[in-house]
Order: sequence, then structure tokens, then C-alpha cells
Amino acid sequence: MTDSTPAAGVSADDIRTTLAAALAPSVVDVQDDSHLHAGHAGAREGRHFSVQIVSERFTGLSRVARHRLVYDCLGLLIPRGIHALAINAKAPSEPRAA
Repeated sequence: MTDSTPAAGVSADDIRTTLAAALAPSVVDVQDDSHLHAGHAGAREGRHFSVQIVSERFTGLSRVARHRLVYDCLGLLIPRGIHALAINAKAPSEPRAA
């Protein structure tokens, strides 16, 4: 049996809950940006999200390693309808501005 969950099957709350459980962030803000991509071909494949996250787990990691960690945490959600994910991942000692 294949997973036929519709693209709308993933919410910002699902992402927020998953990241909070996995990374114990001091800040986690997830925005659903799908409305900004209406009509674009990828919009049919899933939703678009922006993530702002601050966690000790990012201390000492490169930007790429931080993004990989976030994607690894969301691995089960991605096929359920995440088409695009903009990530701003910081350690607590870093300024939050993008």
C-alpha cells in the first residue's frame, strides 16, 4: 500500500511539533507560505513553509549541517506534502536576523 496522503496533509503545527520534540528549541516559528506560490507548478506537489528555529543543537554546526539536521527531523513529514522549506537555523548565541 502506498502513502496517498494529500499534499495538504502537513501543517505548520505538524512541523513545529516535530522540530520541538527533536531539537528542544528555545524558538521555533513555522509559517505556511503556500499562498505565495499559488499557480506555480510545485504548488501541486505540496506546501511551502518557512522555519525560524534557535537550538543548542546547532552550536558548532555549519549552515548546511543545520539544514540537514532539520530535514532529517522532518523526514517522515516530507513525503506527506512538504514541497519547499526555507530554513533559518541559529544557535542561541547568534543573532536571529536572517
